[in-house]
Amino acid sequence: MNSTHQIFRPLIPAACVSFRRLSTSKLLPCPRPKALKHRHLSLQTTQNSKWAVRLSLLDQSPPKSKPTVDVDRLVDFLYEDLVHLFDDQGIDRTAYDERVKFRDPITKHDTITGYLLNISFLKIVFTPKFQLHWVKQTGPYEITTRWTMVMKFIPLPWKPELVFTGTSVMGINPETGKFCSHVDFWDSIKTNDYFSVEGLLDVFKQLRYYKTPDLETPKYEILKRTANYEVRKYSPFVVVEGSVDKLSGSAGFNDVTGYIFGKNSKMEKIPMTTPVFTEASDAEFSQVSIKICLPLEKDISR
Repeated sequence: MNSTHQIFRPLIPAACVSFRRLSTSKLLPCPRPKALKHRHLSLQTTQNSKWAVRLSLLDQSPPKSKPTVDVDRLVDFLYEDLVHLFDDQGIDRTAYDERVKFRDPITKHDTITGYLLNISFLKIVFTPKFQLHWVKQTGPYEITTRWTMVMKFIPLPWKPELVFTGTSVMGINPETGKFCSHVDFWDSIKTNDYFSVEGLLDVFKQLRYYKTPDLETPKYEILKRTANYEVRKYSPFVVVEGSVDKLSGSAGFNDVTGYIFGKNSKMEKIPMTTPVFTEASDAEFSQVSIKICLPLEKDISR
């Protein structure tokens, strides 16, 4: 299994059991990429959203006079400022024009005051957690950010958790050097134009009541959530692994599960965990393996 991707396949048999430590790179502060100098507007995530360009108060074409905006400084500023989006400090409103245009698939505001009120509302109702992945220049007067936002809806008794990932395209006013537009694009939907019925349905879908097994699982961060899959970054964890040379029967799976049910050198039962990983070495499934996670506190050295 790749360290940053979770792939689910049907459970398959295994013949031998071994230990394997799956580790991922440590989480480090987001590197600040060099500014990308483009003459034309580059919006790979907004090919079907021409309206986003119209939201900018000013054209992205360089003005006749020499530009005075230090975009690199604004990139560094966003790295430092956006991490405070939902904490007590909050973002610096002086970095935005008073008439800033904010849009996401289900919300719009035309002033910085309205934008900040929307943030306050989310803090009260959803207790959001915001993670900034990267910030980079994507146009002469444009900066794009990638982020993950996890929100727990407090009013409902089961307190469902909503996850959104996506990009924000922020337009810069060359006359003031401040942000004049902020447009969000969600990875989970295709239609990001305001007002997006698809976006509203995505919210309601995540509010549904559902129960997951009360089992331990390795810690991870969601880097991207689409309508069909999630890209995750896992912290290091240990698995019991078995392998066979073909897909047949359940003996291999029983060998691995037997280990955690007490068929080990210590005759010790180990609590069940999730997920269970299945991996094939080739398209013909000539070599396959199954991995079951061990509890985080399990010490395999003794």
